[in-house]
Amino acid sequence: MRKSKFYWALSDGWTMSHRSLKHIFREPESLLMAIGLPVAIMVMFVYIFGGAIQTGTEYVNYVVPGVIITCAGFGSSLIAISVTQDMVGGLFERLRSMPLLPSSLMVGHVTAGFIRNAMATTIIFLVAILIGFQPNAGFIEWLGIIGLLSLFMLSLNWLFVAMGLMAKSVETANAVTFPMLFLPYVSSAFVPTETMPSWLHTFAENQPMTPLIESIRGLLIGTPIGNNLLLTILWFGSLLIISFIISIVIFKRKKKQ
Repeated sequence: MRKSKFYWALSDGWTMSHRSLKHIFREPESLLMAIGLPVAIMVMFVYIFGGAIQTGTEYVNYVVPGVIITCAGFGSSLIAISVTQDMVGGLFERLRSMPLLPSSLMVGHVTAGFIRNAMATTIIFLVAILIGFQPNAGFIEWLGIIGLLSLFMLSLNWLFVAMGLMAKSVETANAVTFPMLFLPYVSSAFVPTETMPSWLHTFAENQPMTPLIESIRGLLIGTPIGNNLLLTILWFGSLLIISFIISIVIFKRKKKQ
């Protein structure tokens, strides 16, 4: 019985995902960095700066959503480097001579990056609980948190795939991810935006990370969410669609070269 194109697309996507996952576990330093850096940031803010920052709640409860977003962003940024390495290393040309869909390379990076981020985020949650984090989310709230984090991770993964495809070198791929990684620090992740200068407060309130963090914080510990949930879905739903389309367009142009 002849198998459909959809079957082969799934099969090829899993093959490349399996390959990317093997790279993650064969190079554990990237996984350790994706976990270790956010943990270090969380511990530093909680135990060094937490006593001086007034948030209206225990600082560890306030800061965990921002640390999770920082963790996911850093983990996703590694995709841009991996994609560029594959492109400049000639893997794409090799795939042309094999019975694989070349686009499965992108799917593999996105899937493996999502799994790496999910692992790192789970560990961040566990460490946060060990140092005093006390979420009061119910079953529905946890489903919402998982949904928002999944949307965020997938949108960033496809964004960094596009960046990796556009970069001419690994060094460039590493550099172009910095603006997105910097955004959580200019949001409500670590301090209330009301404490910022007026010009910075305006930016912090109207960039995508703040409604995401406020939504996750609200679901975790019950702070007001307001319209942040809708803004989060609009921001990152749009980013996912746009990044996916741009990645496909760039990939097809490179395929013709």
